[in-house]
Amino acid sequence: MENDKEISEENKVTQEQVDNTVESNQHEPEKDMENEEEDHHEEDHHEDDHHVDYGNFGKKQLIAALKELIEKGNYVKADHVANDIKTHFEEDHFNKEKEAALKSFIKDGGEEDDFYYKQSEDDKIFFALYGDFKNRRSDQIKDLEKAKEKNLYAKNQILERLRELVDGEETTHSISTIKDIQTEWKEIGPVPGAQNKSLWASYNALMDRFYDNRSIYFELKELDRKKNLEGKIELIEKAEALDQEEDLRNAIKTLNELHEEFKHIGPVPRDEQEKIWQRFKTASDAVYAKRKAYYESQKEVFKENQTKKEALIAKLGEFKDFKANRIKEWNAKTKEILEIQKEWEAIGPVPRECGREINRSFWGFFKQFFHNKNLFFKELDEIRRVNKEKAEELIKQAESLKESTDWQNTSNALIKLQQEWKKLGPTPEKVRDDLYKRFKAACDTFFDNRRQANKDINKEFEKNLESKEEVCAKIKALSGSEDLTVEHLEKLIGEFNAIGFVPRKNIKDIAAKFNEAVEACVDVMDTDGENREEFLFRLNLNKIQSDPNSDRVFNKKEHGIRKQIADLENNITLWKNNLEFFASSKTADKLKDQFDQKIEKAEEEIEKLKKKLSILREF
Repeated sequence: MENDKEISEENKVTQEQVDNTVESNQHEPEKDMENEEEDHHEEDHHEDDHHVDYGNFGKKQLIAALKELIEKGNYVKADHVANDIKTHFEEDHFNKEKEAALKSFIKDGGEEDDFYYKQSEDDKIFFALYGDFKNRRSDQIKDLEKAKEKNLYAKNQILERLRELVDGEETTHSISTIKDIQTEWKEIGPVPGAQNKSLWASYNALMDRFYDNRSIYFELKELDRKKNLEGKIELIEKAEALDQEEDLRNAIKTLNELHEEFKHIGPVPRDEQEKIWQRFKTASDAVYAKRKAYYESQKEVFKENQTKKEALIAKLGEFKDFKANRIKEWNAKTKEILEIQKEWEAIGPVPRECGREINRSFWGFFKQFFHNKNLFFKELDEIRRVNKEKAEELIKQAESLKESTDWQNTSNALIKLQQEWKKLGPTPEKVRDDLYKRFKAACDTFFDNRRQANKDINKEFEKNLESKEEVCAKIKALSGSEDLTVEHLEKLIGEFNAIGFVPRKNIKDIAAKFNEAVEACVDVMDTDGENREEFLFRLNLNKIQSDPNSDRVFNKKEHGIRKQIADLENNITLWKNNLEFFASSKTADKLKDQFDQKIEKAEEEIEKLKKKLSILREF
């Protein structure tokens, strides 16, 4: 209603309003230019100033790039850059390492459903940084919206002051007051877009009324308008210079800033108003014409981009209803999806009129796939939760039996529980080891008690000890005999391994005697260092094979050997790289010889370890 009142008052024709018609018209072209800027604003968003290719970045470089992005602070604008960094981190490093770890886990005898990938320190740092970036971006968006609401309130307060000034009596301080209001208005930041035009309309109408409907202090007003004229001419000259700017994106940005300043400068002398505005508009049109010509020249390219993106949308649509029951299949499809995403992001802009619909289609399919994937993992978590409850029930039963003295029946019951335990599916990784330790402890308690209480078994253990000592004596005697052969030695070792358990207190002693006797034979046999080592390794495996837990021991031993090989290969790569830095050193030859010796020794050790792996596979 207040605006209607102002319009009604302005419709009252006075002689002074007729005289000031030219000055009042000055604001109309500015409003037209505001609309033109808004028309081009969406196009400006298509211009991407991010040209860094992260494809060759290592993990630490990507972490550093993300840290640098966070330090810059403009999280909203930099969101697509952060997403690009994250994509390269996951696809070029994290996912590959995880896939390699899974293959190694399966190769070591593990089940894929039991696999859990432990992130490296770099992984933890990166994902923590990425989460921090997203949180900061969210906070920044909220802060910007709050700031806009605060700015809206501040500008409405200024409008109230301006109304009081316009409707009040003219004083010697009116001009300085209006300048203060203009300065305050200019210094206030952006407001919500829905209120921006109405605010400017009210502001311009009140400013018009102030300058057009007042006649006192006219000379002071004219002097002020001359100062405004000087300010606008300076802005026009800057705008005209933009015609020579080669960077079109920078020229548009600067021109928008000049328009913002131009709007905040007050009116100029009436006889200069139209000429000044036309000159500024001509300079602006020259820059906008270049931009229009650029986009016209890119229409065919945009059309080609549209065709490419529509093809990717069709390709992505095939994944919309994808279903699978295994993690491996979901991970494989995820990799394909992310490859499509990389293709999408590599394609340039499309025609504006279809850009929104194309983006909606692509990201709709993209989100649907990951929604289905999240549902799968939620179901998997539920399965693990149920298995955890089953495991706890088995533990409860085992713990209830651990102090039983009914050796036969309890033993059968615990063995049955152990069999049920082996059939359990995957449990949550964070409690998996604890659950197993509790179950094993309950079982071990019972069997340890049975072993202690069963005298007959202890006697059998003593007898086994005597038998093993006799075999040790035979092996030791064989070392000084002409009958010493590999076959004879292996036969005695087989006899030793075939003998059952010995008392717990004698395990280490008999093992030491056995090893001493075998080594005495090996020392006498005609074997070089390498063959000796392989022979002892094979004998050790023969011994392990008689252990009920031999499979797990073999897997652990194989894992350890593979880790030794990997460590040595990494060291060789490091040493070879270091050789390149010694070229200019005075002691380069000496250093090179030292590293060559290290590399040669490491390569020999790798070959020995690989032979051990080959032997291990035979068992």
